Amino acid sequence: MKRAIFPGSFDPITLGHYDIIKRGVKLFDEIIVAIGVNADKKYMFSLKERQQFIERTFSDEPKVKVLTYSGLTVDFCKEIGVEFILRGLRNPADFEFEKAIAHTNRNLAPIETIFLLTSAETSFIASSIVRDVIRNNGDFTKLVPSAVKLK
Repeated sequence: MKRAIFPGSFDPITLGHYDIIKRGVKLFDEIIVAIGVNADKKYMFSLKERQQFIERTFSDEPKVKVLTYSGLTVDFCKEIGVEFILRGLRNPADFEFEKAIAHTNRNLAPIETIFLLTSAETSFIASSIVRDVIRNNGDFTKLVPSAVKLK
């Protein structure tokens, strides 16, 4: 069975993430959306909220699971027996950043990173932009799945 993790903070999940996951399920038997926990980072949404947003968004997709982890992504991959990391690329800067991480990960463990280009319609969306829209009372609903709700 080919399994991949799609790691990130998903604060919140965006339509860009959604696009990569939906396309990823065509390539893999299972996609594990892996929410990384970083104690030094301040999140807009709680871990539970982020997990629920993703679970609700993919409630009709049995090939998508949601887990949380802390530490190195490759260590988590080894822990759960996953050989692939799925990543989305929006632009050349993403590629350069992700390429360095992929090389490091492959050096640390036998893990392959698979890159998918984001669709043109979602290539401008980033969680940081969504958070800024939310902070400034803008209409964020055009940037995220309908499961993402404010408190």
